[in-house]
Amino acid sequence: MKKTRLFYRVSGILALLTCILAFAGTDTPVKFNAPRGWPKPRYDFSNNPLTLHGFELGRELFYDPFLSSDSSTSCSSCHLSFTAFTHADHKLSHGIQGLVGTRNSPVLINLAWNTSFMWDGGVNNLEVQAINPLTNPVEMNSKLEDVINKLQRTAKYRKLFYRAFNDSIITSKRLLKALAQFTGNLVSCNSKYDSVMRHERDVHFTAREENGYELFKKNCATCHREPLFTNNKFENIGLPLDSVLRDVGRMKVTNDPADSLTFKVPTLRNVEYSAPYFHDGRVNKLKDVIDHYTTGIVESRTLSKELRRKIILSHDEQKDLLVFLKTLTDKSFLYNVQFRQNRVPD
Repeated sequence: MKKTRLFYRVSGILALLTCILAFAGTDTPVKFNAPRGWPKPRYDFSNNPLTLHGFELGRELFYDPFLSSDSSTSCSSCHLSFTAFTHADHKLSHGIQGLVGTRNSPVLINLAWNTSFMWDGGVNNLEVQAINPLTNPVEMNSKLEDVINKLQRTAKYRKLFYRAFNDSIITSKRLLKALAQFTGNLVSCNSKYDSVMRHERDVHFTAREENGYELFKKNCATCHREPLFTNNKFENIGLPLDSVLRDVGRMKVTNDPADSLTFKVPTLRNVEYSAPYFHDGRVNKLKDVIDHYTTGIVESRTLSKELRRKIILSHDEQKDLLVFLKTLTDKSFLYNVQFRQNRVPD
């Protein structure tokens, strides 16, 4: 604990600034800087140099329902900024014509560090990730070539692509790179937890938060590893198999029985605001999530080895753990105007 805090204490102000450095430049490339003490990002921005105009183009595309086949559904339809870029109103994602998907929409937080995407890890690159919702028949139901043709016919997007890439020709590669510039910059690193780790003046855990943190490190941190609060792996967390969806998780991708019922470990950053929870959105309260891990685990052949040891928490300990999880809320991220819709007129 002391070693971790000493590491964060060094240049604390600079650590705060890293959250906004990507937006400080003009239309020239600017460096993506990871918060101090964090691991190196997995996404290589040197192959997609960040610019202010590239970020703005990506944001415009993210919020524009024009990309869907019937111009009704945007990326933001399932990923709302003030709910940690997920959809709080539905257990399962909704797409065009009110069609319902098969999984809860994941949060879009610190994606530059992801080694894979989607609940089953079916995508392994940030730029490629956007293809799935764009082309999924129950989400946006488009074809990439149709999206490109639609965009190319608009003066607005020819202008925006020219600003971002010095060329008004719109291609799928540039479309995906622009989206990655926006989504890759959705960095959350300024919660109370972060302030405590940086040893900022007059910011301390309460006694209950401190006890919750100790309980978290003992029972949760192997999978929800600091500072990203995920280990980017896939685990079977002992959920009963849904009788309707019958979702076997990562095994759909790998066809390996060892991956049956395993799903990507989600980040816990901003978890207070990202309900409903689990891959199918089956519970709406964090208390119910904790209840699952203490009393609801279903044994199976692929159950995570970390959960084969029963987690025993008293009523007060469960409350303290919940109080700690709320220190991962980063309101400067949730309400960041840079991440909100800023429509460019047609």
